Amino acid sequence: MNDPMTTAAERGQVLVAILNNKADFGILQEQGWYRIPVAKVPKRWPPKWLAFYQTKVFGDEAFAVNYYGLVRDVRIVQRRELFPNELPNPKSDCQYYQIHLHSLERLPAPINSRQWRRIVFIPTTWQKFSQAAEINDLFDESPLEDRLWAELKRLQMAAERQWPLPLGEAWYFLDFALFCAKGQVDVETDGDTWHADKVRISEDNRRDNALQSAGWHVLRFNGRQIHESLSDYCVPQIAETINTLGGLTDEGLVPRVFYQRPEGLVQQMSLFEESEEYDLD
Repeated sequence: MNDPMTTAAERGQVLVAILNNKADFGILQEQGWYRIPVAKVPKRWPPKWLAFYQTKVFGDEAFAVNYYGLVRDVRIVQRRELFPNELPNPKSDCQYYQIHLHSLERLPAPINSRQWRRIVFIPTTWQKFSQAAEINDLFDESPLEDRLWAELKRLQMAAERQWPLPLGEAWYFLDFALFCAKGQVDVETDGDTWHADKVRISEDNRRDNALQSAGWHVLRFNGRQIHESLSDYCVPQIAETINTLGGLTDEGLVPRVFYQRPEGLVQQMSLFEESEEYDLD
């Protein structure tokens, strides 16, 4: 869970960036640097470590973070300095951050993405990066999100955090996206300060209407609900919506639904999924 006492510097310690071609990977291996356009620098800058999310061109290593490195130096250069043999073009005078690493290290185990997803940058903390089992563990947006994420993981409710969704000319990033047999669910955690003024409320309404028109079911929980009623209101509401939409379709051959029992929320077993009492031997 995100510690509310985490400093701004700690929240930007690690930057996960995209690696989508083998030429850039070769530069990393042989010359030890990576580039980011100055105009597209992420909100938390500069990082102490860089890590790399690899796309489909990397075959067996695709859709995962496998490599990282400690930043040695950051400087601003023009593209013509980065690629002196490149023919002059409209990007030649563009400025880039050239980030040099001490060395390129391989993680003991990859940080995998359960689904193909669009990733550009994920600023995070070293603690989250070093403990992450999957991409969703890296996101460092708010303590409210972290608290709900921890509970969804505990209940094995497969959700995708900060899910990018293009609708028309707009891009939306959903706090939590859940994919069901008969629709999708967007779960938003609203910080009390962020959503207190009329302008933001209006923006949220416009956003929710756009998502609902596209077939998404939107659930919003405020800070008080997350802190005080996570188990007896928020999660049951999510489970009820999942069940109404035919269950989660993240794994197995049978969509998973959830039931409220005296001992808490439990899930229906998917086909071929072992129960605790079943032993193949």
